[in-house]
Amino acid sequence: MYRSLAIACVLASSPVLAEDVPTTLEALGERLFFDVNLSANRTQSCATCHDPEYGFADPRGMASIGDDGHSLGDRNAPSAAYASFTPEFHKNADGIWAGGQFWDGRANRLEDQAGGPPLNPIEMGMADEAAVIARLLEDPVYTQAFPALFDDDVLGDPQSGYTAMTDAIAAFERTEVFSPFDSKYDRFLRGEVELTREEDLGRVLFFSEQFTNCNLCHQLGKSQLDPQETFTNYEYHNIGVPENLALRDLNGVTHGTVDTGLAAHPDMDGNPTLRGKFKTPTLRNVAVTGPYMHNGVFEDLRTVVLFYNQFNTTDVKRHTNPETGETFRMPAVPATLAVEELTHGPALDDRRVDAIVAFLKTLTDARYEHLLDEQ
Repeated sequence: MYRSLAIACVLASSPVLAEDVPTTLEALGERLFFDVNLSANRTQSCATCHDPEYGFADPRGMASIGDDGHSLGDRNAPSAAYASFTPEFHKNADGIWAGGQFWDGRANRLEDQAGGPPLNPIEMGMADEAAVIARLLEDPVYTQAFPALFDDDVLGDPQSGYTAMTDAIAAFERTEVFSPFDSKYDRFLRGEVELTREEDLGRVLFFSEQFTNCNLCHQLGKSQLDPQETFTNYEYHNIGVPENLALRDLNGVTHGTVDTGLAAHPDMDGNPTLRGKFKTPTLRNVAVTGPYMHNGVFEDLRTVVLFYNQFNTTDVKRHTNPETGETFRMPAVPATLAVEELTHGPALDDRRVDAIVAFLKTLTDARYEHLLDEQ
């Protein structure tokens, strides 16, 4: 279905049948989400970097290649799955910044996020809102759907047309397609399946403040049995992620350049206490949406768990990155490192590391469970 939608979007000259014209905001948003004509060279859609076959993440590498075929960003494309549950950017009751879209929260709502990539020169590369609206006006499906769902001359003004487009995309992203809550973990909560002994041990460890503290940042609900747990509190922390030198060798960013994260948010004015802090991502579908961290520095989920574990052990061998055979590199921004949170709890042995990984795999939506067998 998704591939045929993408193909349909380039057939603007074909006769338009009434049944081909979206009649709901969600259906219009779906068509827009897969429309490559909304990029400068007509090669890239939202779905290119948020592939519905791979957890609405980008399976192609550490960062996404732009519509021009060579531009490469410096951050990993986060999954769009469950993004609709992200609150607007705010400071919570504990005085910690939380919410917002993108790794640095610079887009307040889904609608704001949807408007970013088409105009980003290293992503979809359109010149401005007017250029995007001109592409919509080429397609007779859109010239019928937009007036019917908004107002007659909504596409007559670039700003109103662009807002309508992002509203539609956001409406699609709020559908169950993105947030089905049907993983093995969800089925376990409903009493439909049982977890294996290893998975259940991982579950206990994950939610235990005594042994791992994972849930400090990766639990939103007050109960472990919350049926709509998104496995993130949406807060911003510096967990010591090292610079991704391999990515920077590809994209040309100078080694040592600091991605300031939350400090780069337009409202933060470069606040030095926020440097290196990034939004806690959802763990939904985490086992099938690698590579990991804001810069895609780790390929394997087990490496991520070992990375966290290094802060709780003095064993030199446990400080080794299994992907490189070398010691985990130093944090990119040591000054704001979340030392208290990272050093809470004892070191984990291999059995417990594997158990946590096994539990994280149970957070995979049913439609992606076949990907677990391919790892």
